[in-house]
Amino acid sequence: MSHPHPELGPPPRLPDGALRIVALGGLGEIGRNMAVFEYDGRLLIVDCGVLFPEPDQPGVDLILPDFEYIRNRLDDVEAVVLTHAHEDHIGAVPYLLRERRDIPIVGSRLTLALIEAKLTEHRIQPVKVGVVEGERRRFGPFETEFLAVNHSIPDALAVAIRTPAGIVLHTGDFRMDQLPSDGRLTDLGGFARLGAEGVDLLMSDSTNAEVPGFVTSEREIAPVIDEVVRTAEKRVIVASFASHIHRVQQVIDSAEKHGRKVALVGRSMIRNMGVARDLGYLRVSPDVIVDSKEIEGWPPEDVVLICTGSQGEPMAALSRMANRDHPIRVAEGDTVLLASSLVPGNETAVNKVINGLSRWGARVVHKGNAKVHVSGHAAAGELLYVLNLTRPSNFMPVHGEWRHLRAHAKLAALTGVPDDHIVIAEDGVVVDLVDGRAKIVGAVPAGYVYVDGTSVGDVTDFALKDRRILGEEGFISVVVVVDTGTGKLTAGPEIHARGSGIDPDRLVEILPQLERALEEHAADGVVDIQQIRRVVRRTVGRWVSDTYRRRPMIIPVVIEV
Repeated sequence: MSHPHPELGPPPRLPDGALRIVALGGLGEIGRNMAVFEYDGRLLIVDCGVLFPEPDQPGVDLILPDFEYIRNRLDDVEAVVLTHAHEDHIGAVPYLLRERRDIPIVGSRLTLALIEAKLTEHRIQPVKVGVVEGERRRFGPFETEFLAVNHSIPDALAVAIRTPAGIVLHTGDFRMDQLPSDGRLTDLGGFARLGAEGVDLLMSDSTNAEVPGFVTSEREIAPVIDEVVRTAEKRVIVASFASHIHRVQQVIDSAEKHGRKVALVGRSMIRNMGVARDLGYLRVSPDVIVDSKEIEGWPPEDVVLICTGSQGEPMAALSRMANRDHPIRVAEGDTVLLASSLVPGNETAVNKVINGLSRWGARVVHKGNAKVHVSGHAAAGELLYVLNLTRPSNFMPVHGEWRHLRAHAKLAALTGVPDDHIVIAEDGVVVDLVDGRAKIVGAVPAGYVYVDGTSVGDVTDFALKDRRILGEEGFISVVVVVDTGTGKLTAGPEIHARGSGIDPDRLVEILPQLERALEEHAADGVVDIQQIRRVVRRTVGRWVSDTYRRRPMIIPVVIEV
């Protein structure tokens, strides 16, 4: 099994006739999916998604792939192929198109409609190339073939990429639901046909590689949702991903069956379901949907709300309801249904929301106490099935954390892929397919790029560290006025603390020590402002540490006169 090494250096020049693959996201993490393929000096990108921030990344809205690797080669990009319309696969497209607006965006009908709606908010008109399953398209030296796959959003696709270096099959996100609610099966026949032709490299979804067997069919969720709606005493509030059209359809069908009106809450939910409805992917009777602003006037037993916030996102509708910071007020007797799985790392945030909703008297139904969600990702039995159908010469697990990638690699080994033909890479690791063999040859930068409000890339890891310190330890500001010629103290020090847990009355204890330290350094001829700041920071920091065992941020303000 080939695996990355921290000492990897820049890759060599790509040999003639070879294919290079560089994942700029999606390996070792759930999100930020982006793979760059290079052949004969031309580039093809598959997916361009975002990662959502963790609690230890305060103030960050989104995390993008680092485009630095391709920034000077954007004119070489033939197209961006989008496998499906989830945010972790399309969310970074607007930021890539800011750098070159005419890159063709390739995808299915629904995927292109949802990305166009998103790009409208960024005032970008994309160059769209619509494709359907079974279709072949050429983009420069890359011949692509698209295959239907079943996922938790309609119109998902796998893509086979043909070059003289061989055939690469990228499954995208998929599962093998044999009774999908939309009747669209994963094209196992197409996978088998490619296997017979010869798949030189299989890149396959690893999210559920640790889960044995096969995932439950989507159809088994509908009766559970129906029971929740039927037995609810008052309002039903359903939280789901804004792109989970199948789940929203199930909720709407149940609401209509039991004579309830449905209101969509949240900008992304309203936008996505509007697109899905216009294209016929969401079937709704005209009189079922009502405006959320009118919903308060309806009897609670006649209402279903569908909103965002199933992952405990602070600004999403459900979190704001739990915090009493939303026009819709959760009340005693309401039922809240969390109709999605937990994204790893979101457990604490989701539990906080559940507790907040329970506080106001709501009954909360979630995956932990009812079968209200099935995964959109293939479990180990399905992954083995695909490995046996395609019989790849080389295998590279994608889309997953480290444990998922390694579990998937073990499955590949069980099906007969030689250990030295299994490549476990991470973001930025360069894999070359040369003479039918995939090998790691180097690495390129592929760090996090943070979106904070309107700024992109301005927030650094150092800035996040400062934010964490401020949030956990608070800060102390110290103002001193010094003579520019002598470095002597002419006024102050004034000292203030915020959020540090330090008794303000005790801050006067440090003033004599600080004055003495500044006098000593002035006597030594220290007049440099940076050195004076260091004296202040060191003196105050030592006292706080010795007295309180805390490490707040110390902010010295030196005024020169």
